[in-house]
Amino acid sequence: MSINFKELANKYQTPYYVYDFDHITKQYEELKGAFKARKSLVAYAVKANSNLSVIKHLAQLGAGADCVSIGEVKRALKVGIAPYKIIFSGVGKIDSEIKEALELDILMINVESDAELNRVEIIAAELGKVARISIRVNPNIDPQTHPYISTGLHENKFGVDIDTAKRMYIQCKNSPSLDPVGMHCHIGSQLTQLQPIKESVKIVADLVRNLKAIKIELSFMDIGGGLGIVYKDEVLIDTKEYAQSVLDNMFGLDITIICEPGRFLVGNCGTFVTKVLYEKINGNKRFIIVDGAMNDLIRPSLYNAYHKIEVLNDNQEFSDCNLVGPVCESGDFFAKNVELPKTEHNDLVAIYSAGAYGFTMASNYNTRGRVAEIAIENGNDRLIRKRETFEDIIALEEEFIK
Repeated sequence: MSINFKELANKYQTPYYVYDFDHITKQYEELKGAFKARKSLVAYAVKANSNLSVIKHLAQLGAGADCVSIGEVKRALKVGIAPYKIIFSGVGKIDSEIKEALELDILMINVESDAELNRVEIIAAELGKVARISIRVNPNIDPQTHPYISTGLHENKFGVDIDTAKRMYIQCKNSPSLDPVGMHCHIGSQLTQLQPIKESVKIVADLVRNLKAIKIELSFMDIGGGLGIVYKDEVLIDTKEYAQSVLDNMFGLDITIICEPGRFLVGNCGTFVTKVLYEKINGNKRFIIVDGAMNDLIRPSLYNAYHKIEVLNDNQEFSDCNLVGPVCESGDFFAKNVELPKTEHNDLVAIYSAGAYGFTMASNYNTRGRVAEIAIENGNDRLIRKRETFEDIIALEEEFIK
């Protein structure tokens, strides 16, 4: 879809995020269709973009929710996702979160350590409930992605090894307060190679079969998420090949497959739009300074992540520059050593593939209000989150001034 960024800037000011909901629909249907031969649930990874309207759009398509805090669980419930489609994951859950998840009767809690399993068992017993459990297995597979978003090696903090998982499943079977219903595996994010996924799914599928042999029969196999998107020139995993590789390893198992896409569904639906304040030269270095900053989109600063950038003017005079924001940090940049055209005050700059891990990781650093979020659907735009004001930022502090 062609989006008129200038029209939106005039209507909503800058900076802003805009999301193409039709693209989200296309991505969801592509992935869901790839698993049509099997019972499956697409559980959207809420952390990728937790705007309520985004979650609701996916809920209306039939998605469940993969949540990593009780706040995300509540977001999913708020927009109508049924408890039986909600999974509570995360490497560290506080007691109150575990208690609330059990009281809300969600589908299952993904447990990431034997210590956490013990806490869940104690809390479930105190509540007189049976906790439906899935255990996150760490297959020790290199996902071949950025180390900050790699989660499937033993050097990462996520999940447990195969032997520990077996002991935990036996503990679940023998406990009146635990019901082992699923197995979970997620090796990383922005995955562009199929082989690591094949290897990890085979490892966990074999474990499912081993458990079945000792009368522990699981109902759900959660293969995680992590499917990559195009930021620059990546060659992506074909969704049908991805699904088939999973199904091949699940042969003979009567089990529902759960996948947890986040970036795949929303990454390329989003664009961050900012405007030029002015240019400056330091020595021989050219800088374009815009009104957006690292507090709005931190991926370039945090991961040195690449985003395609387009200056929305007709100038053909390109030269090397850094695109930077107003925040008082040298790390406040969107791109370094990039060829961009000469700009004028108020020229718009579009930063693409910003629908995932953009606004959701934004902050109020430098007392900057978080930006507006806009949805486009069937060619129509609407505001889905207001721009924060100074009053919004200080609202939880003001009454305590002495």
